[in-house]
Amino acid sequence: MVELADDVLYHAALDARMVKAARGIRLLNSVSWAASEQARFMEGYNRGEYSLPRHEYPKFDFTEARRELAAVEAAADPDHPLGHYVGDSARSWGIACELLECLGTPDVTRHSIRLFGRPDEPLPGGGPTTREAAHHFIDIANELDKELLAPEEQVQISATALQLQLQASLDDFFNARMIEVVLDPELIAKAAAGATRIRLRSSAAFSDYDRHQLLEHEAFVHSLTALNGREQPQLQSLSLSSPRTTATQEGLATFAEQITGSIDIERMKRISLRIEAVARALEGADFIEVFRFFLDAENPPLESFVSAQRVFRGVPTTGGYAFTKDTVYVRGLIGVHTFFRWALRNRKLRLCRMLFAGKMTLADVQRFEPMFDCGALVPPRWLPQWVARANGLAGMLAFSLFANRIRLDQVMASEGLFELQ
Repeated sequence: MVELADDVLYHAALDARMVKAARGIRLLNSVSWAASEQARFMEGYNRGEYSLPRHEYPKFDFTEARRELAAVEAAADPDHPLGHYVGDSARSWGIACELLECLGTPDVTRHSIRLFGRPDEPLPGGGPTTREAAHHFIDIANELDKELLAPEEQVQISATALQLQLQASLDDFFNARMIEVVLDPELIAKAAAGATRIRLRSSAAFSDYDRHQLLEHEAFVHSLTALNGREQPQLQSLSLSSPRTTATQEGLATFAEQITGSIDIERMKRISLRIEAVARALEGADFIEVFRFFLDAENPPLESFVSAQRVFRGVPTTGGYAFTKDTVYVRGLIGVHTFFRWALRNRKLRLCRMLFAGKMTLADVQRFEPMFDCGALVPPRWLPQWVARANGLAGMLAFSLFANRIRLDQVMASEGLFELQ
C-alpha cells in the first residue's frame, strides 16, 4: 500500500467535491436535438419547403454547482500538478454551467468559444488556422478519383449487423462484457459512446471504415479512457468528459484512427466540412444555408441535417451563432500527433501510454509524471494494441520525425518532376 502525501490527499478530496458538483452537468446531451426535430425538417424538405428548426431547450439553474466549483477552484494549488488539474477542471465545468443556463440564446456561442475555440485560431505551433487546414483536406478529398475505391469500401453495413460485429470485438478485447453496444432509434448522430455503452442509430447504414473507426475512436479511446479513469483511486474526475479535455480526447481518438489505418479521406472531409460550416455560421449563415452547404458538398439530405444540427446545438438557428466543438478535431489531432513525436524524441513514450489512464489534456499528462512515479495515479489498466506495442509505435513516429524534415518541392525539383497543368 502506497502512503500518499498530505498534498495528494488534499487535492483528492477537492476532486471528489468537484465530481459531486459536476454530476448533473451533461453538456452534449443537453444541447442535442430530439430525433423528432429531424423528422419534422425532413418532411418539409421532401415537400420542397424549408423552415428554420426551433428546438426547445430545457431550463437549467446551476447556481449551487457553480458556487461549489468556484470554491474548489479557489482552494486548489495551481503550483501542484493535481491542484492545477483540479482548478482548471472546476473552471471548465463552471463555464459549461454558464453555457447550459443560457441555452437557445446567442450567449451560448461566447461560452462555446471559451471551451472549444474558434475555426480561425492558429493550429499548435503557430501554423495555419484550423479553417485553413480544413480547406486542405476538403480539396484533397474532392480531387480523389472515386474509381480507385475498392469494392469493400462501398458495401453498406446495417446497424444491426454492426452491433453484432462491434459487440463481438469488444467482448474479445476485454474478455468480458465491459461495453454494451445498443441500437437507439432516437439518436440523431450515427453513433455515440459513453464509458460502458456505445449507441448506434437504428436507421443508419455504416461502412467498413465506420466499423474500424467506431472501435478505435469511440471504444478504444473515449470508452477506454473513461473505464481506466474509474480505476484511479485518487482523481475520480479522470473518468468524466470534462470540457477542457475535449480537444485532447478527440485529437487522440482521431490519431488512433489515423495510426491504425482506420480513417479515410471522406472521414477527414466530413470533419473538415463541419469546421467550415461553423465558420460560416459565425459569419452569419443560418441553419438552412448551412444545410445547403452540406448538400452542395455531396452529402445525403439526412446526413446534411445531422451535420448542420451539430453546428447549431444550443444556439439560435438564425445565423451568426454556432456551437464550436467541431473545431477541436483537427486542432486536437495536430496537437496529439506533435506530442507523440515529441515524446519519442525525448524518450518519454511512456507518457503516451499514460494518456489512456483517464481523460486528461496533453499538459496534464506531463505534469502528472511525478504523480504516476509516486503512486498517486495508477497506469491504465487497458490499452489499445497500437499503444501497447511500443516498437511499432516508435517505428511509425521515427519515420514521421524524419519525413517532416524533407521538403517536397525540393524533392520534385531534384527528380526533374513538375506539376501537371
